[in-house]
Amino acid sequence: AERAVKKIEGVETVANEVRVLPLSSFDDRIRIAAYRAIYGTSGLNRYVHQAMPPIHILVENGNITLEGVVNNELDRTLVYNRIRSLPGALTVTNDLRLDP
Repeated sequence: AERAVKKIEGVETVANEVRVLPLSSFDDRIRIAAYRAIYGTSGLNRYVHQAMPPIHILVENGNITLEGVVNNELDRTLVYNRIRSLPGALTVTNDLRLDP
């Protein structure tokens, strides 16, 4: 991916921050539960119908990071509240941004 991006005209440098998360069935269960908690909520399910769902769920050793974009502060808070109560989730970092 880094090589492909470097070939794009106008690109001078590439900061490769891609990481491979460790395999963990524990993290997989949390990730699936988080997905269901977000996209199964009636107020948030509109996000799942997009070609590329805008809310990304990263789980590493039980620590959840939410990244992406939501429409408003209410959705940002609703997503965070749904995730922070998940069994097995140690911490939740809410890095969701608002759509400008």
